[in-house]
Amino acid sequence: MVFFKEDQELASIGNDILQITWREFPSLTDTQIALTWVVYDPPVPVNTGGALTPNAFWDHGVRGFSYRGSERIYPASVVKLFYLVAAQEWLEKGMSSGSEELDRALHDMIVDSSNDATSLVVDILTGTTSGPELTAGPFETWKYQRQIINRYYQSLGWNELQEINVCQKTWGDGPYGRERRFYGDMFENRNMLTTDATARLLHSIVGGIAVSSERSQAMMELLKRSLKGVDLPQDGEENQLTGFFGGGLPDTAQIWSKAGWTSSVRHDAAYIELVDQRPYLLVVFTEGKKQAGNKEILPFISRLFANAISKL
Repeated sequence: MVFFKEDQELASIGNDILQITWREFPSLTDTQIALTWVVYDPPVPVNTGGALTPNAFWDHGVRGFSYRGSERIYPASVVKLFYLVAAQEWLEKGMSSGSEELDRALHDMIVDSSNDATSLVVDILTGTTSGPELTAGPFETWKYQRQIINRYYQSLGWNELQEINVCQKTWGDGPYGRERRFYGDMFENRNMLTTDATARLLHSIVGGIAVSSERSQAMMELLKRSLKGVDLPQDGEENQLTGFFGGGLPDTAQIWSKAGWTSSVRHDAAYIELVDQRPYLLVVFTEGKKQAGNKEILPFISRLFANAISKL
């Protein structure tokens, strides 16, 4: 059971887009992509500054389409969206104190996708720190504390969140010491998300009901990206637009997004507004080394969905 109404028109369009994408990129197999697409028909219930109460917002049905939307996939930096919401929840409930350093870390985690910033955010959320391996007793306590973010998301009772795992830091070279042990011998405890789960969380932020309307607006400010005058990134750099959804949109579009990439995955999750068109939410995860290094796939898919929106 997903939060949107599965719609036949959108399913037909979505499946056509998948077929076109597979023809254009034959190395992308049908098990190396997952996506969720939500369309906001008038009256639009999102990006209103939190005009609706949570109950009214969830009662306002939206239609959508997903392909392999419940498939668990390593999310790379898309998980930072979940840490952002958790941090705002902690601040709202007084579970952690605000500070200039936390504000700076949240900004850099989302705007620049900084792994170093994410490390501090996870430390603050969980009351744990990285370091050498621990003996059995202290390590059990440490592991329990690191699972607090998972317990928070399970407490929301959303079906889409039942199978996710959001308890690991994000890394450049990889985990060491107690962090490596926490991953498990075969990395079985690594972060895992689905496009449906990511879409629902982003939907709640855009709807202004994630934590509170004020905190949702603050999160939207961090997620907003400008398409005007976007420069091509230098070698080895990413700007979360080039090679992602923003690369397939006109510069008149508005986009709020969080991308994620490693040597084996390339993902994007975004809320998009086109001039005089229905706004929509799109989450696409792609897997495989060839796909991760291909900066054309996500812009291609984004362009197809943008064109489809204009014809609804």
